[in-house]
Amino acid sequence: MLQDFFSGLATLAHRQRTYRNIVSLRASRDLFDDLSDDPGDRAIAAAVELAHKPPTYHAAQPVISRPFEEAAWSAAIGFPFVHWTRSRYSDGSFGVWYGGDSVATTVHETAWHWRNGLLSDAEGFLRPGISMERSVYTVMLDAVLIDLRDAVDTWPALIDPDDYGFTQQVGQRFHQQGLPGLITRSARCSGDSVAIFQPAVLSAPRQHCYLTYRTTATGVEVERKPGTVWLRLRYS
Repeated sequence: MLQDFFSGLATLAHRQRTYRNIVSLRASRDLFDDLSDDPGDRAIAAAVELAHKPPTYHAAQPVISRPFEEAAWSAAIGFPFVHWTRSRYSDGSFGVWYGGDSVATTVHETAWHWRNGLLSDAEGFLRPGISMERSVYTVMLDAVLIDLRDAVDTWPALIDPDDYGFTQQVGQRFHQQGLPGLITRSARCSGDSVAIFQPAVLSAPRQHCYLTYRTTATGVEVERKPGTVWLRLRYS
């Protein structure tokens, strides 16, 4: 069946910024604020932690370090290639990076998974008022992708909302053959999503916006500006 699927697929030269939506915080948190109300005490705790933290590397010669750039790359690009998980195009034995053609597409994808994760975590855990914070990056994607958007009409399993059996087989073939990635229709909305198997085709992450997701009785509300609902998602 896979041989029939891969025959005659189109390709797309893709060079543009793509949106990546990840768990994050709108503002950094003081890890020691629960130890004391005195800022001086918290500063001492932070100094002790820093003094006992092992160095990340040793070099005989001075080197140029860009920790903020490295942190952005790790968060927006590198993480799924190091921390493998099961997903639509991976059985968990390799990493896949997912992005969307717009912020809204990434919200439809990630909010659905977050809400359904709450449903499965524990009985009764999903209730109105549960919130989480996220960050959206733009990342430059420069690759020749396999274009599956037209194939969805013939192979609807590509956007099956729940069954990833077929798409994981497709992802395994991409991984084995070293293909950079694919573009397909989103399974959650009318936008397009990309699945990337090679981190080398991704670069230049840039912070785009922060989001807050909050559960309601019927779905999820999304804020870009705190206190103002930007998007409402309803689920049956």
